[in-house]
Amino acid sequence: MLAPTDARLPEAPAGFVSAPRIHTALTAGIEKRLLTWMAQRIAPAINPDHLTALAFVAQLFAGLAYAWSRHDARALWLVNSCLFLNWLGDSLDGTLARVRNQQRPRYGFYVDHIADTFGALALIAGLGCSGYLHWPVAAGMLLAFYVLSIESYLAAYTVGRFHLSHGPFGPTEIRILLALGNAIVFRNPYADIAGRHFLLFDLGGIAALAGMAVMALAAAVRHTAALYGEETHR
Repeated sequence: MLAPTDARLPEAPAGFVSAPRIHTALTAGIEKRLLTWMAQRIAPAINPDHLTALAFVAQLFAGLAYAWSRHDARALWLVNSCLFLNWLGDSLDGTLARVRNQQRPRYGFYVDHIADTFGALALIAGLGCSGYLHWPVAAGMLLAFYVLSIESYLAAYTVGRFHLSHGPFGPTEIRILLALGNAIVFRNPYADIAGRHFLLFDLGGIAALAGMAVMALAAAVRHTAALYGEETHR
């Protein structure tokens, strides 16, 4: 018979400090001001956990709407509505916690990003089921997203900086591009290049895959060199 285990977490390390958030995306400045304005006016009954749940459920429904768009293209507009709700919950939960001084650094970081992990799986799986994107491209996009996410999480722990964006692109920019793509695909899902027919989302997905791969590789090289220099030449 196995001995019972203690499921309680250890106490947070003395002096635990959250990694500074690096956000250089195109919309970062205006988004921060807008979110702070909203957080200062949100109803007291709504707390950050409610917003995190909203973001997660909205992403799940976005994936379901993508899958349904195979039968009815109008579901793409439902995807866009879900993307907006996902942005609202995902971007506002941390801001609300900071405005109310109710921050829980370890809990917030873990829950937010584990929700993103499963939410991205649902979204990309739904897109793969939609017929607007071939499965190999969808799988490549998901893999590239996970690699880039893993690199960011490792850097937050080892380098002490958490990159919310890479260059001008962050989660909000990706949502905007995806919503614009949905509007375009609703009218015509194909592009003609050199006399050949391509799915627009295939072209966009390959570009996104390549971009995320380059970002992950560049960050990995940069952070490896920085850590090597810091811990070898002491």
